[in-house]
Amino acid sequence: MSLHSRVHPWRVLNCIQQQIFQRHLISPLSVPSRTIIHGPYRRPGMPRENKPPWQYINFNFSKGLEGIKKHFTLLKKEFFDNLVGPEGKPLIEHMKEQNQLIWEFRGPESLEQWIVSSDVEIGGKSEAYLKVGRNNNTCLLYGTLRSTPPKDGETRYSGYCSMRSKQPLASFDRKKHYDWTNFNTLHLRVRGDGRPWLINIATETFFSHQKDDLYNYFLYTRGGPYWQDIKIPFSKFFLSHRGRIQDNYHGLSLDKINTLGFTLADKADGPFELEIDYIGVFKDYAHTAVTDYELHKRNPQVP
Repeated sequence: MSLHSRVHPWRVLNCIQQQIFQRHLISPLSVPSRTIIHGPYRRPGMPRENKPPWQYINFNFSKGLEGIKKHFTLLKKEFFDNLVGPEGKPLIEHMKEQNQLIWEFRGPESLEQWIVSSDVEIGGKSEAYLKVGRNNNTCLLYGTLRSTPPKDGETRYSGYCSMRSKQPLASFDRKKHYDWTNFNTLHLRVRGDGRPWLINIATETFFSHQKDDLYNYFLYTRGGPYWQDIKIPFSKFFLSHRGRIQDNYHGLSLDKINTLGFTLADKADGPFELEIDYIGVFKDYAHTAVTDYELHKRNPQVP
């Protein structure tokens, strides 16, 4: 049989599908555009905002001058910090560093680095708030969790509250990442009410379909008036995509950390509280595991 006389299986399948569609007078199934291009969430029945790009810009001369001054100040700091070493530290000091304090909640200014959200964004009824704790030395995340889904005919599950750090930005709003390659353990000092939380770490991704990837691990609070010093190795964080654990797991990239957050979704309706003192990272020389889960080869060799 020659190459021109061969019939490929996909051509046969295509012909069969066309005959079926013509016989029953139906059109092929179409995929909604929202599943193809992941845009901001839009409630069912709400019209799209067809605004030109210049309507989203605030043309204010005084704010423009403040922005120019701010970004050039950051650019100057970046330039001189790079002359000294990584993050403005000498190279030998950066290599010998064994612990680092990332977030410390001292005063209302420290809360500006965080964003609080809940299922209100999808029509839910949960409430979440963030305020400074007693003596302005801690951060208190509190609110009420309600798992009743909205009656929109689309949403089936609801009931979550979260707190997430803002993406660090360099001069002229360029993305900046946390580099934790010298460390292997996350250290938190928290005080909760006995509810289980989920710690989320977002890293920089290379493809658009990976923007919802998160590395998660569980934070169990015991309740009561005593503080908990929690140490979680980065090797215990597992990969998830939109809340679903992924089988094709690969390790956490510690050189490009974007954000860290906390999520409550235990389906136990009622009030909640989580008080945080500080969040840091350190090097535990007794822990040598790179990952505690099975790794899959990205490019398996064909025998």
